[in-house]
Amino acid sequence: MTEGDLAGLTAVWRARWGGSPVGYELRERFADRWVRFHSLPESKRYAETEAEYGVVLDRHRTLLRALGVEDRLCLIAGYFEEAEGPASPHPDHPDPDRPDPDRPGPDHPGAVPWLTVMPDERSFFEIPLKLYVSEVVYGSATLDPFLRGVADERLGHAIISPPDLRWLYHPYDGGGDVIAATVRERDALKSRYASWLSEHPSGL
Repeated sequence: MTEGDLAGLTAVWRARWGGSPVGYELRERFADRWVRFHSLPESKRYAETEAEYGVVLDRHRTLLRALGVEDRLCLIAGYFEEAEGPASPHPDHPDPDRPDPDRPGPDHPGAVPWLTVMPDERSFFEIPLKLYVSEVVYGSATLDPFLRGVADERLGHAIISPPDLRWLYHPYDGGGDVIAATVRERDALKSRYASWLSEHPSGL
């Protein structure tokens, strides 16, 4: 993505959503359009077999299709970096030739820096969160590694959206949060995939 593309994405984000592109904030700010779906039966959080991974990926893809995915998607994920300079090497991986786990890797190819979210008193993190974004052609080859990276907690603070950002999908390790374009669309998804909903009163 070019600097012009990133500037355009920022402008669209501010016009449609405002605030920070962080999943838990979106859930609070747009509660009337939010719904959470779990990615495994009986709300199991982590896949342990390839068959379970298949269920996880199928549920994510099904929800994206229901939201109206088209030919291109924006993939956003957050990486923690120090306030100054590049990401620090992971203490368990001192070899400088090894991949830096705080920067995009094979789960998020082509991602470029977009926005930095500074922590505040409401944040679940204490150091700046740098969001990277890529724009991809929709398909299993581009999407599945990203979703599996999220499921295995290699990627966090993820958001999937069409380039116009008319809806947002926030996959996490255990399911996915939808911020639908309208309340009606949210309600339709809740009805259609009711068996994937949490039994908790809060919907989490």
